[in-house]
Amino acid sequence: MRRARAPFVFPVVIFFLLLFTLLVSACSHPKQARINPPPAPEGTATESSQPEDTAKGDGEKRPEDAPGGFSEPIIPANSLPLATETGLASWYGPPYHNRVGSNGEVYNMHAMTAAHRTLPLGTVVRVTNLKTEHSALVRITDRGPFIPGRVIDLSLAAARKLDVYLPGTAEVKLEVMQTPAPLNAGGKWAVQIGGFRHEHEASKLADHIERRYRTAKVLRFPSPAGDWWVRVRVLDDDRARATELAAETATPEGAVFLVRLD
Repeated sequence: MRRARAPFVFPVVIFFLLLFTLLVSACSHPKQARINPPPAPEGTATESSQPEDTAKGDGEKRPEDAPGGFSEPIIPANSLPLATETGLASWYGPPYHNRVGSNGEVYNMHAMTAAHRTLPLGTVVRVTNLKTEHSALVRITDRGPFIPGRVIDLSLAAARKLDVYLPGTAEVKLEVMQTPAPLNAGGKWAVQIGGFRHEHEASKLADHIERRYRTAKVLRFPSPAGDWWVRVRVLDDDRARATELAAETATPEGAVFLVRLD
């Protein structure tokens, strides 16, 4: 009886062996999973972000070798501070990068520059982080910061050197080392008010100021960040008149700042 069944059992065994081989072969090729990384937050700077003018080729002049480039300003070794100020520092990059600043130069967030509301443009300032004691020289090329309580807006490069990049803000000491114009006399002055979320809010205040101060020139303009600002230029750009107007102006939609134009 056992010998008669042998021819039947052998084909069945062969069949199952072939089926097992096919199954193992099909499972030996894993499928590749699709990975969709989340996009970077809008308007944030990354370590890999570089402006178009920083590419370095063979025999090509590097931007940091040019005046106002990536290196710190140079001052005499025995220079003494002309004035000092302490307060909160912040930094700005995108969306202001590659846009024209207040001094007429294209702002490069990788250069050692900064924004200040009242120091003459071109002033060289030593900034010291009061917590880490790291210092750096920067050149004032722009106006700001237009946020109450802050005294200076650093470029991305300066913020990294002064340990302000990661925390976003830091208490600092400013020492004015060189200035192209007097600090306490002359200059062209204005009042800047903002920022407003909507254009009609800025226009409403601008119209009110134009009716009240008939000799003033009132401008309304959008910032690269998307909000709206009002700038009031008084007669002769006089500092005393601008200071008086700033003291008499208040709005719940924005803050009021005295700003030097030159």
